[in-house]
Amino acid sequence: MTIRTLTTAALAAGALVLAAGSTATASTHSTTSTTGSTAGTSASEPQLINDADLKAQSITMGGASVLPSTKTIPHFYGKTTDPTNGVTYGYNMVGADPNSCAGAGCDVTVQVDITPIKVVIGDKTFDGSDVLKATLASPQFADNDYGSTPAATDAHFARGTGGALSQLDGGHGLQLQDATMRAQFAQTGASGYHLRLHPNVLPAVTITVPSNQATLIQSGRGVLGGNVDVGWWSSKITNLESSADPTHLPLYLTDNIFLHTANDPKQCCIIGYHGTKAAGDRLGNGKTQGNAPVQTFAWASYVRPGFYSRADGGANWALQDIHAISHEIAEWADDPFVNNSVNPWVTPTAPQYGCTGVLETGDPVVSIGFAKGTNTYLQGPNPNGTQSADGYYHPEDEALLPWFLRQPSNATGSEANQTSPGGRYTLMGDLNPFPGFRAPATGC
Repeated sequence: MTIRTLTTAALAAGALVLAAGSTATASTHSTTSTTGSTAGTSASEPQLINDADLKAQSITMGGASVLPSTKTIPHFYGKTTDPTNGVTYGYNMVGADPNSCAGAGCDVTVQVDITPIKVVIGDKTFDGSDVLKATLASPQFADNDYGSTPAATDAHFARGTGGALSQLDGGHGLQLQDATMRAQFAQTGASGYHLRLHPNVLPAVTITVPSNQATLIQSGRGVLGGNVDVGWWSSKITNLESSADPTHLPLYLTDNIFLHTANDPKQCCIIGYHGTKAAGDRLGNGKTQGNAPVQTFAWASYVRPGFYSRADGGANWALQDIHAISHEIAEWADDPFVNNSVNPWVTPTAPQYGCTGVLETGDPVVSIGFAKGTNTYLQGPNPNGTQSADGYYHPEDEALLPWFLRQPSNATGSEANQTSPGGRYTLMGDLNPFPGFRAPATGC
């Protein structure tokens, strides 16, 4: 999901949004702690949000021009011609160029500086430190075998059967984003191509939200969340970002915090965003010699089971735990500077995005995902006694570059599908149940 300017927090086309018809709810155990009233805030009864009205959104921030800078994350430039309109699209992505790197130069590690955020809304505290351990143990940072998965989203956005996933990487221990990039560029199996993320945990910070900038919300399963105004929240992230290292990815981590737009709590819920800005050396007069720092960053919430995910593997089954985090990190990797544009696309699985021309890999596949790893955090029943957690993490599927650039199935440049001929258009390949991802993107 993407916000183009931090000052206005204007929504861009690439928001992580779950359409109203797809449902959304709250999570298993509510781990919000109760604290005393804080100045500037007041306790309030949580607003019950109907499932049909909970829309999971993601946005992107920024859009700085790419500079030939070493003062940012490692990245490469590529370009591909879309055969449907004859236009050659350029793009910047994180890591090494799979078409030209060699040896150790193909194995890139990016430092990820994780800042847990404790968010105080009235007498409730949502502490990002509570979800830190589960995030670090998740496929986002821990190695797993991506040869297969025990479960994947079905055509009703519920839990379906699993099977072969990135079958050529079976037997390899990989992080989630590493597996995604390897599949995207057919660098699986014995390939030495890697994009690794090394987490560094920074001190937690506390953000106390004024009563006129936030409300408490509750899903149909009784899971509690915080609902904060996007503009107010973005100003706080901007302040944190000012001290970040531009060669690292700052990741701001929250627990079940969501954002609303248009100063209207009902215009909810943004669950993550990524972005960039030119940090500047303040040297002036051309003294940077084109090597000014460019800061990328991401914020995402760990989503409690049951907030969106229905009970017993029902609708939005995959929209829990690291779904939003995996969405934002995947979009950061494929569009780190928020300026990769493509031939406009539209998909019935995510109508909330309308017709958009951004290369945001998570937007088309919101709420589509698969089971991976072992999750021991918040695996009990929802507050209303139903059960949404199932012992797994739930990474999001990701649309790959050839889907956006309308590459033919016999020349995608991505990993081969599990069973059908040709290369895949999403990480899940044939496990993605929707026909729109068995073929290139559809134009508007």
